[in-house]
Amino acid sequence: MAPPSFFLYTIMTFLSFYGITAVDYQVINDAATTPGGIRFNNEIGICKAKQIMATANSFILYAIFQEVYPSDQKAIDLVNLYIEEIKFPLTITWGNNNINFSSIHLAEFKGDLQREFMANMYHEMTHVLQWPGDAKTPPGLIEGIAEYTKLKANLTQPGFAKPGEGDHWHQGYDVTARFLEYCDEITPGFVAKLNKMMRFRFEFNYFKDLTGKPVYQLWLDYKVKYGKCCS
Repeated sequence: MAPPSFFLYTIMTFLSFYGITAVDYQVINDAATTPGGIRFNNEIGICKAKQIMATANSFILYAIFQEVYPSDQKAIDLVNLYIEEIKFPLTITWGNNNINFSSIHLAEFKGDLQREFMANMYHEMTHVLQWPGDAKTPPGLIEGIAEYTKLKANLTQPGFAKPGEGDHWHQGYDVTARFLEYCDEITPGFVAKLNKMMRFRFEFNYFKDLTGKPVYQLWLDYKVKYGKCCS
């Protein structure tokens, strides 16, 4: 799959054609004097962080949710990112358009910090932009859609679930992301269509409406396909 930068270039053509209003990004390093805050400044920085957020925004809206028109999208004109000295959670989205990122995680992470930052930001930016349904929506589905974005952007991290793994379809995160990938094979654009249907509420029948099969049958078929049915 092409890297996110390719999609950003392509998407800018859409932005210019449709006259879509750009989103502003604010990055506040509240842990600037801590090891993690210092590492953030040295290896990522505010300008690069904003660029990553903008690229993620475009990738999610157009490659994942296929929302070309503003009327299809959530009304988000500003996203705030706070680098905070918190241990857990590593990252979290709150208040509709705010993201916290743990400076402790940034300090302790071993490896390519910029890629790790990107992976987590693609996940959290999905939460900012996705339609959450209602109180009936399984939390695992919300998290699975965010991890699906990471999967499609080639930003999975070590230990990411392999196809067929997991105990149930709404287990969440990487397990649900893999299941959504399977659903997308059955119905191209499945995640985009499901997200659109979840604008105001969630119904389990959405899976049948989109694929012709109820979600529990889809999960069984998925497990059988990868030889994981009775494991």
